[in-house]
Parts: sequence; C-alpha cells; structure tokens
Amino acid sequence: MRELSVDEVLAMYECMVKIRAFEEKVAEVYAKGIMPGLAHLYTGEEAVAVGVCYALEPTDYITSTHRGHGHCIAKGADLGRMMAELFGKETGYCQGKGGSMHIADFEKGILGANGVVGGGIPIATGAGLAIKLRKGKEVVACFFGDGASNQGAFHESLNMAGLWKLPVIYVCENNGYGISVAKKRHQAIEDISVRAAGYGMPGVTVDGNDVLEVRKAAEEAVERARKGEGPTLLVCNTYRWRGHHEGDPNRGARYRTREEIEEWMAKCPIKRCEDYLRSKGVSDDKFEAIKAAVNAELEKALKFAESSPYPDVSMVLKDVYA
Repeated sequence: MRELSVDEVLAMYECMVKIRAFEEKVAEVYAKGIMPGLAHLYTGEEAVAVGVCYALEPTDYITSTHRGHGHCIAKGADLGRMMAELFGKETGYCQGKGGSMHIADFEKGILGANGVVGGGIPIATGAGLAIKLRKGKEVVACFFGDGASNQGAFHESLNMAGLWKLPVIYVCENNGYGISVAKKRHQAIEDISVRAAGYGMPGVTVDGNDVLEVRKAAEEAVERARKGEGPTLLVCNTYRWRGHHEGDPNRGARYRTREEIEEWMAKCPIKRCEDYLRSKGVSDDKFEAIKAAVNAELEKALKFAESSPYPDVSMVLKDVYA
C-alpha cells in the first residue's frame, strides 16, 4: 500500500483530537448532571475509528456500538447534532429520543449505533448482502467489541458473509473487557482473529493504538471487499481509559489496576501520531492550531445543543414502530 502524505496523517490526527475533545466535554456535562441517560466514552480508542473510517469512501457504510461517538465523528457526523442528541434536544440526530447509544445518519453512511451488544453485526451483514444483490461497489465497516465476538449473531453473520463473500469489514475493538469482565475470563482464545478461519475469511490483528497500522490493514480489507473477494475480520487491540460508562466508579479501577490503566494511557494513540508527525517536520504550532480549531468547533456545538428546544410531547410516538 502507498505511504500516506503528511497532510493525510494530519487529517487523521485532527479527527482523533476531535473525538478526544468531544468525549472529554461529554464527561464534563455528564458529571454536571446536564446530560440525561448514559455515556460510554471512546477515550483511548480513537485510532481504531479513524484508521478504519479514513480507509472508506463517503459512500461506504458503518454500523456502530453503544460506545459509538468516535465512529460517528470519524465518518463525518455533525458535532452539533450529536451533542443535541445527547442533550435530548429536538435538533439531535434522533430528535432527542435516541440519546448517546443510538446516533444514526444515513446520509453519511452511518447505519446506526446500537445499545444491544453485537446488534450492529447482523445489520452490517444485511447491508453487505444488499450491496452484493444490487451489484454495488460500497463496503460496510462493522464495529463491535471483544465481548460481542462471543455472541451467536457474530458467528452466524460471519458464516453467511464468508459463504456469500459479502463486502463487510468486521472490526473488533478488543479493549480487553466486556463491561467489567476481563477478556481472559470470557474467551478461551488469546487472539480473536483466529475465529476468522472457521468462516473462510482472513483474520488480521493490529495495534489498535497505531492509526497508521489500523488504516493500512483497513485499506487492504476494503480493497479485498471491493474486488468481490469477501469479508475480513480485523481485530484492533486497544484500551478504554475510562470506565465502561460514566457511572463506573474510579474509571473502572475496581476491576482493573491503576498500573494497567496508566500503562495503556502511556500508549496514547494521539501522542503516538503526534510523535510520528514531528518526525516528518510538523511543528508544535501546527498541533496547537488544530487543537484550538477543534475546541472552537466543540464550543459551537455545545451552544447549539444548549440553545436547542426539547421535542414537543406530540413527538413521543413519531418514528416508533414497535
């Protein structure tokens, strides 16, 4: 695969900074009691969403998870509409009725985040089948966690996708925990990618904190899918810095050690990308300018959400089908 230009890497760096800043702001407003519902933050995993989504075309699709803010931002979702949805406002992506775990934007190819563990896997597989039946060239990137790879829907979906050679990249974000259960306690295998062999597709494991490595592997998987060669299981080893959700005490330190958390924070994907760009001659002034622009965009999004109206009570059953 070709080497990325400095400008291409800078664009990925900016997107990771945007995801980090968005999540930090969400943590802040949640702690103040401004935001209703739950928040499952993506802090520390930014390189996966960005590396994969920047290997896609605007016409491609993704399915997301309960920890989906990063996926949506990397696929181009509007920060204002996302923040408004988290605030339960009418101007949000789901008119305030979906909240943090259910953001969707079909125009951007975001087929929906999902509060059901593994719920996006069969949706992505169905989308892949639809693409094949209409002889399209689009692909679907399907994000899910290590715990979801134990679900029956995972195995059924990969079996069908492998058999029918569907254009799906199954992206397992292995952050080491299914809620509070360590991976070694819920899986007999060490490397999740070995499961791909049972379904006739390549299984690839990468450093999920290295955005360049993730993007390279994703581009290879996308190329295979577009050629009609079928799906790939891409496992990205990463780590969430905060708890399972914002109500998880001490950032989950009751089931993880402080030392483990700090060890992974030292592997920060944004810092690693910054170090790479410095080696290519990018100055600190450039990084500071990017961060300032992101913060300005985020403040605008926050004001939009705060000033937006709540939905009228007459909207309560609109778009509800079951």
